[in-house]
Amino acid sequence: MKMVIVGGGKVGWNLARIMLERRHTVSLIERDRQKCEKLADELDAAIFRGDGTNVAVLEAAGTQDADVFMTVTGSDQDNLVACQVARDHFHAKKVISRVNDPRNIETFRVLGIENTVCSTDILTKMIEQEADLAHMHLIATLNQGKAGICSMTLPSNTALDGVALKDISLPRGTLVISLIRRGVLTIPNGSTILQAGDELVAVSEDKSQKALMRALAEVTH
Repeated sequence: MKMVIVGGGKVGWNLARIMLERRHTVSLIERDRQKCEKLADELDAAIFRGDGTNVAVLEAAGTQDADVFMTVTGSDQDNLVACQVARDHFHAKKVISRVNDPRNIETFRVLGIENTVCSTDILTKMIEQEADLAHMHLIATLNQGKAGICSMTLPSNTALDGVALKDISLPRGTLVISLIRRGVLTIPNGSTILQAGDELVAVSEDKSQKALMRALAEVTH
């Protein structure tokens, strides 16, 4: 795939490096001269010095032919404008933007930039959910935080020992997708009998995660 990345800071550098390692073609736009020189020395990517919101600079970087256009600068305003230009002027196939301030996520979405990544927002949600779900761990978020992949190990005194998965009242919007028992991973079905010590991995809507924890955390008294 051909990718255009706007922003040559740490995020842009690492993103470009990973994409190059996966054999994608990368054009990287950065306005700072010294950073451009460093990027050119360290990355096998096409480096363009200039403003990522400028039509001429975006055209020179090949935005019109890009499969993916990504903005990862430290300025939400620049990221938003660059994405809008790439989408509306160059008709980029896929536009993704970094959002530095979580309060700006909704603004991006209202203005048509749906694919956003906000590390602060993700970390905040992970911390909040880890605090709320003491025995359940959030592995990853999905669909901009509307769902997640969670794991939980059944305690030694679990009331679910010997119970079939189909007989557990799991909340709507949840699905157990894997079971790890003594280091061996299996894909469970309704007939799978649970045992103490099993690690269950489930996909769950954000609003259902606390109910999922309660269903799996039941213990004997």
